Parts: sequence; structure tokens; C-alpha cells
Amino acid sequence: MKVFLGIELGSTRIKAVAIDQSGKPLASGGFDWENRFENSVWTYRLEDAWHGIRESLTLLFADYREKHNGYMPEIGGMGVSAMMHGYLVFDKDYNQLTDFRTWRNTMTEVAANRLTDLFKFKIPQRWSIAHIYHAVSAKESHINDVKYLTTLAGYIHYKLTGENVVGTGEASGMFPLDNNTGYYDLNKVKQYEELVAEYNLPWKITDVLPKVLVAGENAGYLTEEGAKLLDPTGNIKPGVPLCPPEGDAGTGMVATNTIVPGTGNISAGTSIFAILVLEDALKKFHKDIDILASPSGKPAVMVHCINGTGDLDGWMNMFADMLTQMGKNPDMTELYRTLYNAALKGDSDAGGLVSVNYLAGEYRTGFSEGRPLVARTPDSKFTVENFMRTLLLSTVATVRIGIEPLIVEEEIELSKIVGHGGFFKTAVVGQKLMAGALNIPVAVMETAGDGGAWGVALLAAYSVVKDGNETLEDFLNEKIFADSKVSIIEPDSSDVDGFNVYLERYRAALHVERAAVENL
Repeated sequence: MKVFLGIELGSTRIKAVAIDQSGKPLASGGFDWENRFENSVWTYRLEDAWHGIRESLTLLFADYREKHNGYMPEIGGMGVSAMMHGYLVFDKDYNQLTDFRTWRNTMTEVAANRLTDLFKFKIPQRWSIAHIYHAVSAKESHINDVKYLTTLAGYIHYKLTGENVVGTGEASGMFPLDNNTGYYDLNKVKQYEELVAEYNLPWKITDVLPKVLVAGENAGYLTEEGAKLLDPTGNIKPGVPLCPPEGDAGTGMVATNTIVPGTGNISAGTSIFAILVLEDALKKFHKDIDILASPSGKPAVMVHCINGTGDLDGWMNMFADMLTQMGKNPDMTELYRTLYNAALKGDSDAGGLVSVNYLAGEYRTGFSEGRPLVARTPDSKFTVENFMRTLLLSTVATVRIGIEPLIVEEEIELSKIVGHGGFFKTAVVGQKLMAGALNIPVAVMETAGDGGAWGVALLAAYSVVKDGNETLEDFLNEKIFADSKVSIIEPDSSDVDGFNVYLERYRAALHVERAAVENL
């Protein structure tokens, strides 16, 4: 039996998953970690990443022994995934030049806006090119010594293999890609070089960016040094082939089988984002739409919202505390299930209530700060059912606002969108309300529970066992998801109409939100 290993470094958890050739999870292990705010930068220490990987693998091996009564077979292939974007730079000897600047940092606003205007292509603040242009224009002391610019997944992969490469999905969050070539857009490369010419840098941007590889291509082999980094005890042997490292957006597409044009997935948790895969590039420039690529090189778009379920979770914790004060011992799973289901009994427009879930700023609607709020008129139907419904509808309102230009102006048609994340954990409720909010069928899959770690393990398996010119799409459809259980909920007309009424109230409440930010 061949075993394939996937490792993902998420924003709060590092996870390792082992699967068999059919994609079935065999064992897993995880390690919690958090970003730090050091030297005015949101960062992670790279030594913490290695510690977390080793701890995750130790737990994975133990989990395998417990479940299968024996030691895990040698690994037939592996892959690395991580949170996308950010800034990791190294000199010619691969010494780290400055703290890892993650996707969460916002010091690149001026740089990102200037590049967006120059390219006529959305460059988010979190993209690697925005970070390096910020460092160049600020004349940071390390900038002349840059030899490698990469991401967290690209860094881990390099240390394991010695190969400075990333997958197309990951690359598309570093610098814009050319849809025809799958490589960095050379016209934009030229524009960028003209922009930074005044700084007389000793390198070109294409010199320091990693090589781009498509899913299925070999991305190197595990070296002896890499094997020791993963597991000093010797459970993992050198020579294991690796697939191209990918970002969490790309592995999320794989884990939800949404890499075919006309499909998409929506991750709804502390933040919320939707990724839609396209047949062709967008017709026009949209300043608020992120352009990415799938691991197989198809164009994709991302609608990213900073605020998701954070405010909702805060209310749930308050309800739990209230029960504790009454001498109860609340079970949080039961509390979520009970109150989520109560929302289905509320009025379709939440009875005249409205809430704005902005714990932080939300660039999509023009907020640099947030003030969570709930408002109602004197004649609103103020019930538990409507209160829960407004909290849930508020969670998805901004992503609906972000998707509207794609549906209306670009005329993108989706057969379904696959939901994953905490918003969908209570059966039916999140699916039903999301379907009504987007007016798109929403599916939930049983198989995506291990997320990006499972997704990159599938990419590793595809690289090794694919038949000839078999596409990633065919591999997933025919060998991985053919018998998977999928629950699909179609939009209910009452939910659609009710949400449209709610959304108008929500847009009006953003004026109240702005006043709250200015005065509270």
C-alpha cells in the first residue's frame, strides 16, 4: 500500500494527514500555534513552524499505530501547503533577512494601491509583490541582499528539497500570472521593473521569485537534511517525491473538488471567502476582486471578507456564560445546534432586526475599523429566532456584496458552491441560509474534514499515481470523489426574497456602522 502525506501550516493550526491511494484518511496529527505581534509586525517564528510540524508528525505516527496496529509504511509521496501570501526573503546563503510578514499585515496599503493602478489588476495588500515593493520603496536595509522571495509553503518545501518552486495557485498570490503561459505575466514584470528602476537594485523580480509548477509536475525529492528536519528519529526516509507546494486557497479547491470552471467553494469561519473557478479571464477590471489560479492553472477569483463568524461566536459565548451564571453546564455543540436551528424558525428577513458583524475593518465595504452592532426599530419582531437569524445573515452579507459584480456584470454561472468551515457545522442551517443569500445551490461534503492537509496529500498522490496525461480534474472526479457523499440544498424562494430585504437593511445599517466607528 502506498501512503501519501500532506502537511498544512494554517493560521492557527499545523496539521499532518496520511492517506491511501484512494484518498482515504489513514491517520492525522496536529499542533496549535498563533501569530505574534513583534516589532510592529504580525509574524510567526520559523523555528515554531518546524516544531509544530515535528509534533504533528509524531502524533500522526502514533495515531496510525493505534488505528492500524502497526507502523506506517514508507511514504510514497508528500506535499506542503500553508497560508498564502506574505513576505519571506532570504540571502544567497538562505539566511532569513527580516521577520516573516504574514497576510495579516497592512503596512503595504500604499504599495498595493500603486501596483493596482499601474497593472490595472487588483494587488491585495497581503500579496508578496506588494510586500517587496513596500520594502523597496521604503529603502529597507536588507533589500539589496534579497536572493529568494517566497511564501511559507515555498520556504518549507525548499528546506525539504532544495527546490525553489511553488504551485500555480500559490504563485498567483505572489505576482500576477499570464493565463496563457501559466508563468508570471511578463508585461507586468516589465512595468514593475520600470517602476523600481530608480532604486538600482542588483536583482530583477523574476530572479527572486520561485519557479512556477502545475499540479502533477515533480517538484523535487526529500533530501537527507529535509528528512531530519521533519523527523529526527528516522521514520521518514530521504528520496520521497514532492508535489508543488500550494497555498490554502488551492488545496481548499482540491479538498472540495471545486477546480472545474463553473464550480466554487466558500470558507466561512472567523473570516469568510469565496473562490470561483472560471473558464476565461474576467471581462473587465474589478478593483475589489482578487485574481488567482487553481493548482491546474485555471483562472479563479476570490472574494475575501475579513469578518465572518467572530461576532456570532462572541454572542454564543455570552449565552453560554449566562447559562453558567444560572448554574447550568452548557455543552457548546448543543448550544450552537439549538440556537442555529432556532434561526430557521425566524422570519425570512429576520423580522426587521439588523446586525453588522465588523469586529475589525472590512475593506470591501470601506471600513478600516469595526464596531459590532445590533439595531432594530420599535416595531421589529424581537425574538430569539429573529435575533439568531440576523446574526447568521449578517455573517454572509458582505460576501454576497462582494460576489454581486461577478454574477451581475461578469454573468458567471455556478452549478453549485461547496461550503466548508464552522458556519456549516450545524447540519442544514448554514447551507440553507447561504443558499438563500447567494441564490446558488450550496453543497457540503463529508470528505473535506481534514481541509488543506488532505487537499495537498491528494495533490501528492496525483503527482505519483496519475495515469499518463490524466488531468487533475479527472483524477479527483473518477478516483477520489466518485462515491463521496454530498448534501446539496437548493435556494428556497422565501429565503432568497427575505435575504434581499435584509440586505437592503444591512446596507443602510452601514451608515450607522460608520457613525459608530467615528464616535465610539
